[in-house]
Amino acid sequence: MIDLSLAEITAIVGGQPYDLPDPEQRVTGPVEIDSRNVRPGGLFAAFAGEHVDGHDFAERAVAAGAVAVLATRRIGGAVPSIVVDDVVAALGALARAVAQRLGATLVALTGSVGKTSTKDLIAQLLERIGPTVWTPGSFNNEIGMPLTALRADAATRHLVLEMGARSIGHIRYLTELTPPRVGVVLNVGTAHIGEFGGREQIAKAKGELVEALPTEAEGGIAVLNADDPLVRAMSGRTKARTVLFGEARDADVRAEGIHLTEDGRPAFTLHTPTGCGAVTMRLYGEHHVSNALAAAAVAHELGMPADEIASALSEAGRLSRWRMEVTERADGVTIVNDAYNANPESMRAALRALVAMGGAATAAGGRTWAVLGQMAELGEESLAEHDAVGRLAVRLNVSKLVAVGGREAAWLRMGAYNEGSWGEESVHVSDAQAAIDLLRRELRPGDVVLVKASRSVGLERLAEALTTGEGEVAGS
Repeated sequence: MIDLSLAEITAIVGGQPYDLPDPEQRVTGPVEIDSRNVRPGGLFAAFAGEHVDGHDFAERAVAAGAVAVLATRRIGGAVPSIVVDDVVAALGALARAVAQRLGATLVALTGSVGKTSTKDLIAQLLERIGPTVWTPGSFNNEIGMPLTALRADAATRHLVLEMGARSIGHIRYLTELTPPRVGVVLNVGTAHIGEFGGREQIAKAKGELVEALPTEAEGGIAVLNADDPLVRAMSGRTKARTVLFGEARDADVRAEGIHLTEDGRPAFTLHTPTGCGAVTMRLYGEHHVSNALAAAAVAHELGMPADEIASALSEAGRLSRWRMEVTERADGVTIVNDAYNANPESMRAALRALVAMGGAATAAGGRTWAVLGQMAELGEESLAEHDAVGRLAVRLNVSKLVAVGGREAAWLRMGAYNEGSWGEESVHVSDAQAAIDLLRRELRPGDVVLVKASRSVGLERLAEALTTGEGEVAGS
C-alpha cells in the first residue's frame, strides 16, 4: 500500500492538517472512498456526491481504522483530516507521487471496445511472472485510476491500468498521473461517438496514450492493433517502439486458424516473434481473440515465453462481472449476461457469440434469444445503429429478439421487422419487468438467452432475475 506519513501526504496534496494526533503516523492501508470498505491503517477520501456526502461518514471511517480523512472541509468531532480544495486532484497528486517511487512496469490500455476484458487477461498473464496490481472492474477514470495505483507497493512488479476517455485531453491527464511505459490501444469504434463527433476525434483522444509513452531508448512500447487502420496509424504519433498485434500477416503477435468450439469459445494458434502455441479460451465469442492477442503482445514484451502465454490464455477466466457471464440454469436454460455496457461493435460481437453458443442447442430444438436495450451516447448515429443491430439479429438467424425500453428499442425492433422478422420472432416491450414476464412464460430447456444494453438501462437486473429463475426484477 502507499506507506507514507500523514505529514508526507499533507505536503504532496498541498493540504491543511486538522486534528492529526501524530503527523508522523503512517498510512499503510488502501485509500477508500466507501467507508464500508475502510481497513485499519488506510486513508478515507470523502467525496461530496449528488446524493451522498462522504464527509457524513468520516467518523465511521476513522472508527473502522482509517488513519485520517482526505476532505474538502474540516470535520467535527476531532476527526483527523487533511483538508484540500479538490479531493479528486489530491488523489491524483498522491497517485503520481506513489507511481514515481514504484519500481513497477506501468501498463496502460484504452480502446472503444474490450478494455476491461483485455485488462483482465493482461493481469492474469503478468501475474504469472510477478506481483501485479490491476484496475478492478472498469475503474478507469480520474478517481478509479489513482485508487488502483495507490494499491501498489514496493513488491509490485506490474501495474495494469485501464484508461477511459470522455473527451479530448482526458487520457493525457490520466497518463500524467501514472506515466505508463507500455501503452495498448485496442480499437477505435463508435462508443461515445455522440460526444466526440466522429471516429477521427475518438482516435485523436485514444492516441494520447501512445503520445505519452517514453522513447524507444527509454523502454517505451506502444502495442497497437494492426487490424484497425486508425490504431495502426498511431505508430506515427509515438516515440516508443511499436509492436503490432492482430490477424494481419505483418503483425508481430498474430492468430492463425481461428475457429469456435462447439460451445462458442475461440481457439487459434498464437504466433509470436519467439515461438507459437495452441490456445483454446475459456471465454466466449470470437471477439476475445483480438483481446487475447493484445494481452499476449504485452506479456511477450515483458519476458513471458510463447508457450507459457498460450497456456495462460487457455486458462484465463472472466474477472469482471456482467461481461459474457454464462450461467446454465438447472432447467437447461443458458443465460449470457453481457449487460455491463453496449455499443454497436460490442453488440455485433455479442450477437455472433450468441449464435455460436446456441449452435448445438438450436440443432437439438433450443432457441437463441437476444434481449437487447438501448446503446447510449451515439448522437445522430443512434437511429441507424439501432436499426442495423436489429437487422443483424435477423441475418444471423437469432430465433427471438426482445427489444426492451423506449424509442431506441423500437428502432431495434423496426430494423428486425424491416429485415423480415415478422410474427412473434421479434417483439418490443416497455421495460425490464415486461421482458421478464414474457421470458418467464416462453423459455424452455435448451434456450440460450443473451442480455445486453448500455449500463444506464440497467438490464443486469433482468439478467440476474433470469439467472436465478425469479419472476421479478429487483429495483424495477
